[in-house]
Amino acid sequence: MRNETRGTVELTLAMVLSGTLGVFVVESGAPPFEVVFFRCLFGAAALGAYSLARGFFTGHGFTGRKLGLAALGGVFIVFNWVFLFEAYEATSISLATVVYHTQPFFLVLLGAVFLRERISAGKLGWLALAFAGLVLVSGVRPGETASLKGLGFALAAAVLYALATFVTKRITGVRPHLIALVQVLTGLPLLLPFADFGAVGGLGTGWLWLVGLGIVHTGLMYVLMYAAYAKLPTAKIAVLAFTYPAVAMGVDWAVYGHHIGLVQALGVPLIVLASLKVTLSGSAPARVVAPAPRTAGHEPEAASPAATRAG
Repeated sequence: MRNETRGTVELTLAMVLSGTLGVFVVESGAPPFEVVFFRCLFGAAALGAYSLARGFFTGHGFTGRKLGLAALGGVFIVFNWVFLFEAYEATSISLATVVYHTQPFFLVLLGAVFLRERISAGKLGWLALAFAGLVLVSGVRPGETASLKGLGFALAAAVLYALATFVTKRITGVRPHLIALVQVLTGLPLLLPFADFGAVGGLGTGWLWLVGLGIVHTGLMYVLMYAAYAKLPTAKIAVLAFTYPAVAMGVDWAVYGHHIGLVQALGVPLIVLASLKVTLSGSAPARVVAPAPRTAGHEPEAASPAATRAG
């Protein structure tokens, strides 16, 4: 199998797994804070075991500054998960996932505010198109609050993910597996004050879903992504990334019978197209990689795009 073909298979599988994330969250039966805590716990075990087996801890490349940036990114990524999982409860997996994919626009705005990066007229146009799509997808009517609440949670998650990306892209020379490991380890003490372990005492089979979130969606999924990113060009990564919302919407319909209305459906391609255009216009032509969130690095498996958004 050719290198790029193998990368395509790996990334497609990773995005399909990412699209099932919402089902694991909902079926666990646990509140969002507890779901994220145990995702961090089991995910740290999976990523730690993989990194140890591959010898990644030798010559890890961390300095005090890089470790601090990774931990700060972890703060943002962990609360991003909390808000995303809250959005699943308040609205639907489909709507939350589509709105969550407005992340690239917030990253553009962060660059403009903190790095004084110029926003071109083209990007402004795509931002306007995405906003129009967001209005259509939200399906909010006067007097309704449920959809608006879910929309707010998903947007908050997108902002936090953009912040995590913004911070983590400043880390170079460290494998993304190790950065992701630091991020989930940061989540453990961070979430302790919020977690109610009494709420998960009677989960029963729900524990299997939580273990799956850690091992499958935080261990296996990221390993597949990082392996694929080293083999694929930016454009292909950006296109394949949208397998994630497509699968999420299909799974939400198949498992829970949730589907978006006609007007909402009109907004989906607007957000997808605008997100794809903004992502590609901000990407270097080199091969790239996204961590949990994206990471810049010089290692073969740790290059760096702003192309993939996995929950």
